[in-house]
Amino acid sequence: MSRSQETDLKSKLAKEIGYKIRGAGKKFALIYPNLYKVGMSNLGLHIIYQLLNSRGDISCERFFLPEPKILAELERSNQSILSLETQTPLNKFQIIGFAISFEQDYFNVVKILQLGKIKVRAEERTKFDPIIIAGGPCATFNPEPLSKIFDAFVIGEGEIILPQLIDAINGAENLPREKVLQKISTVHGIYVPTLQKKVSRQWLKNLDDFPAHSTIITGDTEFNMYLIETARGCGRHCRFCMAGYAFRKPRNRSLKVLQAEVEEAAKFGKKIGLMGAAISDYPQINELCKFILGKNLPMSVASFRADSVTFDLVEALAKSGLKTLTIAPEVGSKKMCQVINKGITEENIFSAVELGLKAGIKNFKLYFMIGLPFEELEDVEEIANLTIRLKNFSGKISKLTLSVNPFIPKPFTPFQWSPMADKKYLQAALKILREKLKSVRGVEIISESLKSAEIQGILSRGDKKISELVVQSDSPKKFLNLLREKNFDADFYLRRERKFDEVFAWDFLDLGFDKKYLIEEFQKAAEKKFTPPCFEGCKRCGVCRQID
Repeated sequence: MSRSQETDLKSKLAKEIGYKIRGAGKKFALIYPNLYKVGMSNLGLHIIYQLLNSRGDISCERFFLPEPKILAELERSNQSILSLETQTPLNKFQIIGFAISFEQDYFNVVKILQLGKIKVRAEERTKFDPIIIAGGPCATFNPEPLSKIFDAFVIGEGEIILPQLIDAINGAENLPREKVLQKISTVHGIYVPTLQKKVSRQWLKNLDDFPAHSTIITGDTEFNMYLIETARGCGRHCRFCMAGYAFRKPRNRSLKVLQAEVEEAAKFGKKIGLMGAAISDYPQINELCKFILGKNLPMSVASFRADSVTFDLVEALAKSGLKTLTIAPEVGSKKMCQVINKGITEENIFSAVELGLKAGIKNFKLYFMIGLPFEELEDVEEIANLTIRLKNFSGKISKLTLSVNPFIPKPFTPFQWSPMADKKYLQAALKILREKLKSVRGVEIISESLKSAEIQGILSRGDKKISELVVQSDSPKKFLNLLREKNFDADFYLRRERKFDEVFAWDFLDLGFDKKYLIEEFQKAAEKKFTPPCFEGCKRCGVCRQID
């Protein structure tokens, strides 16, 4: 056994409040395929951990990607990865569940299974091996790039699916592996790759029935906050945003429930981290901010929209010590704003900056995308022009940081048919921004690597052929090498125009709306037509029609 791994795990556990060690029931390994500090900042992990350990027939323990030095030691000594709670090897668990939020973590899934002495390829596992499932956003919008690894996928929100899944597994004890998979495939919202059928996304209708907040308290996280989810889903109809489509309809928690969660959080004295697609869209955000500050607690938000942000919210953030206000215009020109249906005007952006300055915040971070459908280099220049206008808007702005990243088309969005921009265009776009802004004092441009963006692009719209490569890749470098060795045409996944009648790898999933609706939105993007946000009684996309 790796003493350094065991020491590290016990040290992390000693800093936690709220973890559970249970001896009864089936052993469930809950895995976040990244470092501990990243995984413990993921609210979904807290929710599922609490959900599983509230049952009498499950004992849930956590696994994370080991720290680099420990990872190297485990690989060198060929020792197994261990659980956080009891330092038990992964292959001693009967059920393994991965929470997957980002495509980059697919390679960590492979690495963790290798470290756990478990066969990565599902078809090679026997009745003596654990059942391995995946959930999270990536599983919901396109499970196919991982389909050769996992026995089953949770399509939708775990709170409503997992209890039925566990019941089905318990009801299939001592059956051959194929029979177990047949049994769990009958659960609504479960996709079993070897038994493909139409699978409908499952989601919670009333969030108040399932409070979502931090259940394990530790300072060893990226943000060191007590997380509280205010809402789920988004109805803004931004045409590039997978979350807006895969988690529709938008749902809010009641102020009463959120206040109760803040009361519970107060005893820990931590900063409150409000989670949701757009916190400023929460209808009672001002009252919630005042309640949090009234408890003498600092607060932060996952995101807000420039067209709905209030001074009460910005002031609460400033009083909580926020030094940089983040705004996501996404684009710089009016034309591109109409294309993506963001609905945020330049006036909204200036107003948000003005609110920040009024509250004493002098640094601002702006998120932009390049390479969007129907974009031209003139539209990229408008990003620079907007930045210059903002910098000249007030002498009080100390620093403007531009996070500029390539657009990556996602399944179940109107842009799922669109090619990703080629490398030369993206390089030219970044050059324009750097050239036009290099002499503007107090402006910084940051961007992810184009190679990393291309890997995400391939994985996001990948299929079973891509899954064959992922099975063999425990790093991005190995994945890229295999693409070349196997003569895969990366542009087939990245840069070709797709016809509206093309059958996609993810078409067997039913998220509540059909292609016709998405095609209409794509055509509206081409025509620069506006789609208003969701409203009560709306039946446009079909999700709310299903509720009725």
